[in-house]
Amino acid sequence: MLGLAVALTTVVGCTPPQGSPAASESPSAAVEMSTPDATPTPTPAAEPTATPTPDALPLSGVVVVVDPGHQLGNRNFPREITTAVDAGNGATKDCNTTGTATDDDVPEATVTWEVSEIVVARLRERGAEVVLTRESNSDEEWGPCIDVRGSLANDRADLLLSIHADGAPAQAHGFHVLLPEEGSDHYDESLRLGQGVLAALDGAGIDRATYVAGAMRASDDYATLNHSAKPAVIVELGNMRHDGDAELLTGPDGQVAYAEALAVAVETFVAGATG
Repeated sequence: MLGLAVALTTVVGCTPPQGSPAASESPSAAVEMSTPDATPTPTPAAEPTATPTPDALPLSGVVVVVDPGHQLGNRNFPREITTAVDAGNGATKDCNTTGTATDDDVPEATVTWEVSEIVVARLRERGAEVVLTRESNSDEEWGPCIDVRGSLANDRADLLLSIHADGAPAQAHGFHVLLPEEGSDHYDESLRLGQGVLAALDGAGIDRATYVAGAMRASDDYATLNHSAKPAVIVELGNMRHDGDAELLTGPDGQVAYAEALAVAVETFVAGATG
């Protein structure tokens, strides 16, 4: 909070000595200055600046699901996270995984959480309501499972943004976007969201993946996307095993750059849908 100190200053007029330029002014001028007709007309007060209303914000009324991949405590609950759940494609998958890590042992779960926190703040600044698939990054908690993440806010969300980082071979680097299967109910809108993510991360100067053609891949293998009834993408922000990507993913400046770009992508997608 900013404190505001107001100083009241009284200005006292001084009578100039005889012989000074001010004293030599004509008496008529002095009288003229003292007449009521010479009183300056008050300047009308400036109209107050309008404060933007919530309805004026670009994401007002929009509900976004943000899914920070994995959970730090998954590593401590192997039985729970290996329980089979519906993958949304006729098969089953493990409830969740531990995720990958950098060579310095920074967990993917921590990176996705830290980036997601900034994304959430940026979306809320733009007026969005945000639903998180997990509320912490805790060694004492696990999950939720991939089917729950995908379907968490199907009844009221406008889109789902799932945030991950990859564990590819060390020479590979860059980000890429995963989409639901081509021809699925929400593929077209998910593609448009994914293209917005590509453009925004390009604009932030972040390299596209060197190991995924076009930095975009569609498949029915992504259970989180399969269970979403709304446009949805998974963004793999970079390769945790690549030194340059790892530095960007774990550093504060890099995390802000990722988050700002993702918020821009959501805003662009919503503007296209409403425009």
